[in-house]
Order: sequence, then structure tokens, then C-alpha cells
Amino acid sequence: MSRLFYACLFFIIFQSTEAQQKYVDSLFAVGKTQTEVYAEKNNEKLIIDLYFPENNDEKRPLIVFMHGGGFAGGSPKNPQEVKFARMAAARGYAVGLISYRLSRKGQSFGCDYDAEGKMETFQKAATDLMDGFKYLKDHSADLKIDPEITVVGGSSAGAEAVLNAVYNPQLMFKNSENYSEINISAVMSLAGALLDVRYITEDLAIPGIFFHGTKDNLVPYATAPHHYCKTSDPGYLILDGSKTIVERLEQLDTSYLFYSFQDARHEISGMPFEYLPEVFEFLQKVVFDKTKIQSSIYK
Repeated sequence: MSRLFYACLFFIIFQSTEAQQKYVDSLFAVGKTQTEVYAEKNNEKLIIDLYFPENNDEKRPLIVFMHGGGFAGGSPKNPQEVKFARMAAARGYAVGLISYRLSRKGQSFGCDYDAEGKMETFQKAATDLMDGFKYLKDHSADLKIDPEITVVGGSSAGAEAVLNAVYNPQLMFKNSENYSEINISAVMSLAGALLDVRYITEDLAIPGIFFHGTKDNLVPYATAPHHYCKTSDPGYLILDGSKTIVERLEQLDTSYLFYSFQDARHEISGMPFEYLPEVFEFLQKVVFDKTKIQSSIYK
């Protein structure tokens, strides 16, 4: 009887293990955080805090995430982002939480700050992001990173930098060819927006994951002025938010996962831990299995 019991128990454990999927389920312990300085600009060291799965010697796909904070604050050591990084690393990803130039530290990024300055702020942060990617690609062998499978995400200001870098490189970089060797597999945006969806061509139509509140008071859900500035304000600048971006991706027959939160404001820029299982499933199916998914979910 006991032999039969242990045989059945082994079979159940084996079946359970077989059912678990790398990149979807938590399979690995997470090692000690590794900090790399990827650039020094204006006498400031810009860093990437890296999180790796332990006991996994193969090349790991990469997730890079940019924190929010209105280009004035925030840090790659924010507890929410660190928790996310450890969750993703436990699933087999290498994860980099990246710092960037906080061009508006101690200053406004609202309607009193001119639109040209806002554009320059986006450009600086987008450039920092891509320089971070270049560093990781150049050191991918030592870091055991697969530079051909990369996901980039951001929250609020970080999402604006990410979306503009990926979908509007013509508006961000003097020469976007400088970053042509960087391969982005998917984008994740928490309450983000970009300058102009009309610049998203078929070549730039990368699969995206979007979370946004329909009543976001800072970053438009669809198409509207940044911070809802008046036309007479110096900071009047039209941005295309998640809804408009998703509509463009649908036109271009590109995969997306879009969560809209009815009447929610800018708090949707927080890490959506409740929905991360669906995020990891989407990445598995779209990035690794090459399945097309176009899903809009209203909460």
C-alpha cells in the first residue's frame, strides 16, 4: 500500500512540474542584485540594477523597466518595481531596472513648462533607455542575456520615454540608425502616451501591453493635451495615449493586450500585480510562440 502511495505521489509531483512553464510560472530562486553603470552624463552615473534567475546558465530573455516620477523623481529601487523584477526573474527572465536623467528634478513638468522643453525631456530619457540597451547588448555574453528577445516597460514618465523610443524614434533621435541593432520584442506601458501614432509604421509596430485609466488626469487615455493644458498654456502638447496607440496597432495587425479601467485616474501607473499572470502569458504566447493576440479588457 505504501509503495502504491509513493508511486502515486511521485506521479502527481512529476505531472505538476511538467505542467509548469518557464517565463510563465515561478520556477527559480532569484540571485543577488547586480548593479551596472551604463553611462555617465552631466557628472551623473546612470545605472541598471539587474536581477537574474539562479541555477539557469542558458541565455536569458531580457526585460528592462523604467520607473515613473514626472522626470523629476523616482528610482530603479522603488519597492513596486523591485518586486516586479524579482517576480519576472523567478520566471526565467533577466530583468534590468534602469535609471535615467531626471531633467525636471525640482522643477515643473506641467502646463507652465513649454512644449519644446517637454519634447527635449522625452528625447533625453528615450536616449538614456537606448544607451542602456546598447550597454546590455555589448555585455550580453558576460551577463548571459539573449539580446534578441527583449521586453521594455515603463510607468508614467518612464512609459512615455519607452513608448516614444520604441514607436516614435524619428522624433526622439537625431539618427535612429544608431540604435538599429537593438531588437525590441514587446512593450509594456502603465499609463503612458507618445507624441504621434502616425509615426508608427509597420516596421515599428511592436506588440504592446497597456494599462490605463479612462479618466487619467495627467496622461491622456486617448488623444488629448498633456496634463490637459489649455491651448494658451506654454505646456500645451497633444499626446496619443493607450487607446489611440492600440487602435493604430490594430490597424497594423499587431498583437496587443489592453486593460482599460473605467473612471480610474493616474493611479493606474502603479504596478498591476493582480494582472501580471496574464502579462506573462501574453509574452509567452506572442514573443515566444509567435501567436497573434488582440485583446481589450474593460474593468
